[in-house]
Amino acid sequence: MAPASSNLSEAAATMAAERIGFAKLTKLAFDGVNLAPLLQELTRKIDNGTASAGDGMDLSLITQLLGDKATGLAIQDEVLAQHRLFRSPCATPAPRLRVLALAAAIDMGGNTPIEFLLQDTDIELTTLYVVPGTELPSPLPEHDVAIVIASDSEECRPALAEIDRLAANWPRPLLNAPAKIVGLDRDKLFRLLGGIEGLDIPATITVGRAQLLDVLLSNCSLPDVADGTDFPVIIRPRGSHAGVGLAKIDDVFALGKYLTERQDQEFFVARYVDYASEDGLFRKYRVVIADGKPYACHMAIADQWNIWYLNAGMSESASKRLEESTFMQTFDIGFGRRHRSALTELSARVGLDYFIIDCAETKSGDLLIFEADNTAVVHNMDSPTLFPYKPPQMQKIFDAFAAMLSKRAAQHAEHAA
Repeated sequence: MAPASSNLSEAAATMAAERIGFAKLTKLAFDGVNLAPLLQELTRKIDNGTASAGDGMDLSLITQLLGDKATGLAIQDEVLAQHRLFRSPCATPAPRLRVLALAAAIDMGGNTPIEFLLQDTDIELTTLYVVPGTELPSPLPEHDVAIVIASDSEECRPALAEIDRLAANWPRPLLNAPAKIVGLDRDKLFRLLGGIEGLDIPATITVGRAQLLDVLLSNCSLPDVADGTDFPVIIRPRGSHAGVGLAKIDDVFALGKYLTERQDQEFFVARYVDYASEDGLFRKYRVVIADGKPYACHMAIADQWNIWYLNAGMSESASKRLEESTFMQTFDIGFGRRHRSALTELSARVGLDYFIIDCAETKSGDLLIFEADNTAVVHNMDSPTLFPYKPPQMQKIFDAFAAMLSKRAAQHAEHAA
């Protein structure tokens, strides 16, 4: 399907376009609902000139959810050329707080999925896509607090730079400063967090393809080109996400096979850490940091090191779910208490108001950090029948996020008075 958003209805640049939104559409896809009829309906509205800018953004997201990322982004680009301000569904016509999210024009996983955090609340969410070279709406939409939701990816750097240029004169509190977000990139984070007692984060080194080929040709060793890092290592293409191209490489022969399968020119290389527990299983945790306080988000258990929640088989194992439930219910006196000092220092160094860490525990008991970012998905989409312990924990996170926004807005109002 070719993008056809040139027929979108005209809308004033300072008016927020209503949309179905990220949270509702993603939940439909998560539940296996057929989105094709809705896609066809939105396409017809665009073709006959009755679509709004919000319809166009919903069509872009649905297209991406159905696996056509290129077309979805093309539709989004055409919509954003005309309109960049969107209002998400709000649970009340008279919101108690107005939040402005500053986003980048990137694929659906490149901005903080903030709708999940504010869904079904009395907080109004308006999203402004910051497109470098294009003027911001004037005046800005009314808001009590703003938050940057663009990620640390290369594609977001121009938008982050533009927001950073405007940050000093922003009329309201601006959370998640862009200058802090860019420090989350893999080859910067280990430097930022290095030396924290009780925390282990392997150095992530950028290595070029030509250098790795020299290792294969025995012109040099891996430590020569990877700042002392030797096999076994974890390797991934620089800039890749969601585990694309991620592999454990044990020796030169495995490296050769890996390079024959990928044509990328730059890679991230890091020391492999065997974090298996005594029972041979690997446990990976997601922890949310909101206003400096850590909260349990999920726990994945698998017999392989490269765990994602969706490949860990949590739905199929009652024993795994019981362990995850225990992790959540005892977090403050268990995991959170064991790593309180490391988490406190980590939060201070990262310096963001809201972010997420994916982590584990080493065999010696240290907190092992895989990554930190501000765009990981934190949601309440899982079946409450299968995961009855999740809704209360997710609500705790949502409440903490809302309280943080309210606190920053109130502090600003007191200072202004």
